[in-house]
Amino acid sequence: MSGHEDKLLPTPSPETTPFWAGCREHKLLVQRCSACGHHQFYPRILCTECASDRVDWVEATGRGKVKSFTIVRRPVTAAYADETPYVIALIELDEGPTLMSNVVQCDVDTVRIGMPVAVSFEAWSDDITMPLFRPVV
Repeated sequence: MSGHEDKLLPTPSPETTPFWAGCREHKLLVQRCSACGHHQFYPRILCTECASDRVDWVEATGRGKVKSFTIVRRPVTAAYADETPYVIALIELDEGPTLMSNVVQCDVDTVRIGMPVAVSFEAWSDDITMPLFRPVV
């Protein structure tokens, strides 16, 4: 967890608490509608496909592809200076939902749209473990 003390950390809400609890256990959770089977992220109280309130948390495969990305070459605050340059990406999960994360464990200049990635986890505090994505060969 060293090196993350000054970073801006997410604040879990009642809707997102199961997601963050899953991340602490190194499980990537998304919502799945019991009525129609649709997967969704970010968490909502209703299915975005059929409006059912029968949404449950399920473990995703953690695999996906880079849908879009940018390379940050100037840190937004001093807390991120040691990590620049870094990649912020939209990751389209195999289950369908898209989430924003970082692509790590590679040269930032090798990241491409369509690149296959898999989730990895990094504890940033006692409460927050971040889902990050690494390239898959």
